[in-house]
Order: sequence, then C-alpha cells, then structure tokens
Amino acid sequence: MPRSGAEARRRLQQAALELYRERGFDQTTTAEIAARAGVNERTFFRHFPDKREVLFDGESDLRAALMRAVAEAPDGLQPLDLLLDAFRKVEHILEDNRSFAEPRLHVIAATPALRERDLAKASSLTDAVAEALRRRGVADRLAGLAARTGWAAFHQAVQAWIDDSSQSLDAHLLQAFDDLRALCLTAPCTSMGM
Repeated sequence: MPRSGAEARRRLQQAALELYRERGFDQTTTAEIAARAGVNERTFFRHFPDKREVLFDGESDLRAALMRAVAEAPDGLQPLDLLLDAFRKVEHILEDNRSFAEPRLHVIAATPALRERDLAKASSLTDAVAEALRRRGVADRLAGLAARTGWAAFHQAVQAWIDDSSQSLDAHLLQAFDDLRALCLTAPCTSMGM
C-alpha cells in the first residue's frame, strides 16, 4: 500500500496509464485502476473526480505557472516574445513528467472523448494566457490572437519533443517560435476590405 497521498496519486496515474494502453480507456474502470495501484476505489476518488482527470492532472499547476510567468516576464517584450519567455519558464513541468507525457498523448489520441476533453482544457489554458496578456496591457484582440497562436506553437513544440527526444523541449520550443516568425515574414500580409 502507498504510504503517502502523493505516492498513492502517482501510483494511480501509472496504473491508469498502463490499463488505458493495455485495454483502452473505455474498457477500464476506476475499480481496476485502484486495484492495480494497490488502493481501494474510495482512494481513487479522493484524488480524482473521474477516470479522465487522471490524464489531465497538473493542468491547474500549469495554468498557475503560466499566469505567473506571463506576469513576471520582462517589460518591453512583444506578446509572442512574452509568451515564449513564459513557456520557457514552465517547460520543466513537462520535462519532469516526460515518462507520463508520451504515453498520455497516445492514449488521448486514440480516444475521441479524451481528445474532446484535451481540446477543452487547451481552450481554458489559452483563455487564461490571454487574460494574463491583457493584464500586461496587451489589447484584447491581440491578447486572444497571441494566446491562441502561442499555445499552438507550444503544442507543436511539445509534440516535436515527444517525437524527437534527441533535442530538449527548449530547443523544440525555440524552433517552433522561429518557424512562427518565419511564417509571418514570408506570408503576404494584405488587408482585405469587406
């Protein structure tokens, strides 16, 4: 039996991930997860409201860290540079959990209900980042666009890091933002009057 709450939580996450990969998300029950983790089902529900949230644990920590990183970024940065600075400050959260991140992404990709939940969580994080930018004085319209664009670049970097572990997440993040800048420089920017 796990001796601490943190250990029980970690074992539940690992057990859930193993079962989701072996049997599929839909075919796995919370009782089976608890049994594999060596705890009872009540312990599962003390840590997670449902079996989906096992895969999304840490989202509130990431949100708080991102909000703080945006607030503490150096003055004078343009919105996308401000976001790059913030993402670089929180990338350790993902790096510290790489062994969970990679199989987690595979389980989510294979399960429509989880893809939907992932999109909802990403939207919520993007809204939080946009709000943090607004608090920094970025105009509303630009804050939303920068948050969505920056989050897409961050997501691209994370996927590239999962696919190619020969480079750090930071290297992939810098590359994604360089690619984003290159797109902005090479794409014709015309105003279409309507």
